[in-house]
Amino acid sequence: MSKTILVRLCTGVILSLGAWVAYTQTPSAPPNRIEKLKDDLYVIIGNGGNVAVYVTNEGVILIDDKFEPDFPDIMAKVKSVTSQPVKYVLNTHHHGDHTGGNAKFLPTAEIISHVNARTNIIQGKQPGAPRVVFSQETALFLGGKEVRARYFGRGHTNGDAMIYFPALRTIHTGDLMAGTSPLIDYGGGGSVVEWPKTLDSVMSGGWDFDTVIPGHGPVAKRADLITYRNNVEKLRARVSGMIKENKSKDEVGKVLTAEFGWAPNGLQMRRGFEGLFTELGR
Repeated sequence: MSKTILVRLCTGVILSLGAWVAYTQTPSAPPNRIEKLKDDLYVIIGNGGNVAVYVTNEGVILIDDKFEPDFPDIMAKVKSVTSQPVKYVLNTHHHGDHTGGNAKFLPTAEIISHVNARTNIIQGKQPGAPRVVFSQETALFLGGKEVRARYFGRGHTNGDAMIYFPALRTIHTGDLMAGTSPLIDYGGGGSVVEWPKTLDSVMSGGWDFDTVIPGHGPVAKRADLITYRNNVEKLRARVSGMIKENKSKDEVGKVLTAEFGWAPNGLQMRRGFEGLFTELGR
């Protein structure tokens, strides 16, 4: 690979991260709030990605940590439900609205992610790269409780980790489920073709769950994740069919806006539109 191409690729990753932060941290973002979900499991919803808080008698396990400025508020929310320190943070993927607090946590907690998510963090020159990674699956055991993390495949990025709380029949999806329509981060290795297959693997992977913490938005149910999966597949099939019919990019763009809610100048369009044509065959 030439130096010129490498520089362009690295620059694209950095610009992608910057655009993501600008998209997910807005002046109108609601203040963070903490809600009890199940026994010893809480979720912090508000600015940035959803943070899961799992309390044990030996410490706290967090799933994601929002933006760097959210760190003091996250810690205040945790202290409102327990006096235990945060021992581990599991990152669902590399985007700054889910990993922005990593550097603040690293002095006292261990950060864990999929190996591809760590690579994306380093390439994007983000602070707080995890010291511990996994390639397929890992598990944490703390205070008699278990949390599992597994890589089921590509989707939103190439390093999406699903998190499972087996005793509570609950999962945290990261942005493999977020909003109502997918954002495919092609700069981060995402894939609309692989996304439904990845969610199919989650459904058939032996995890018994009924509650879903999405990357953004309200807590959902298993049926909602199935609906989300079907919407991703519908988008893939719709765009693929239009490409095979040699429809123009303008025509495809209008369908994405009208049928799938993509804002004409939004991040979904900016980060995923051209990638759709590349991945689906034009």
